[in-house]
Amino acid sequence: MDILQDIFKDCGINVQPYEQVHGGDINLSYCLFTSTGKYFLKINDKNKYPLMFTREASGLNKLREFCTLKIPQVIKLGSCNDQQYLILEWMENGTPKKDMWENFGRGLAMMHKQPQEYFGLNEDNYIGSLNQNNDPHNDWYSFYTECRIKPLVKKLFDTGDLSATNIRDADLFCNNLKTILPSESPSLLHGDLWAGNYMITSSGYATIFDPAVYCGHREMDIGMTKLFGGFDQRFYDAYNEAYHLENGWEKRLRITQLYPLLVHAVLFGGHYIYEVKYFFSTFRN
Repeated sequence: MDILQDIFKDCGINVQPYEQVHGGDINLSYCLFTSTGKYFLKINDKNKYPLMFTREASGLNKLREFCTLKIPQVIKLGSCNDQQYLILEWMENGTPKKDMWENFGRGLAMMHKQPQEYFGLNEDNYIGSLNQNNDPHNDWYSFYTECRIKPLVKKLFDTGDLSATNIRDADLFCNNLKTILPSESPSLLHGDLWAGNYMITSSGYATIFDPAVYCGHREMDIGMTKLFGGFDQRFYDAYNEAYHLENGWEKRLRITQLYPLLVHAVLFGGHYIYEVKYFFSTFRN
């Protein structure tokens, strides 16, 4: 591909062979073999997803600042023609050490423990291909309502996927949110911590990547880990030992998983829309 050669030239990296890496649905990804080692390259349309990789790089650097888990180093960020690119440290797959899950749970807990100033972030970013609004708020309930739930509910209403009744149900849920989730100070979140966004490296321990960072209620990250199968129980036990979750957190999973459910409804439609409607209907008086 000519664009790849342009990127290699722009980076000043002497790429020998390269191989496409499959798995994502937004980016084209490659493993680059160079004289200084292997790197991971992602490219996509900068007009379709403006500043996506700038925000991703910022998120990875933010995680590295507060997290003891392995975070891929940002090597190079730029654009060529109508494409933007991000080059990251290459992570080799490995076999988990016996205490991998405990290390993972403690690492996330210690990141969540570090105090943050407000709910939100100093910039917007992405979750998947959707823009993620991170306007700062002083309390979690207004942030979750105004920056997470209502914007996506409006998108679904504008496309005809939700009715006026669904909107009323959503408003009722948002009005009751303060009584549902325990009040906690903001934590730095990975923001999209499902099983596809971590891997076991050659060290035998977990690395996390593809973040959608912001400062929020820590149960949001926990809820994400429970999607699509969940993590090993040792992860949750170690997390709880390092930073005890408020009683009833498992019963609140459906609340914290509402945001990813809305994201999936907007992106993929289908049964996710039915699940959103059912969720909100259960809060009807």
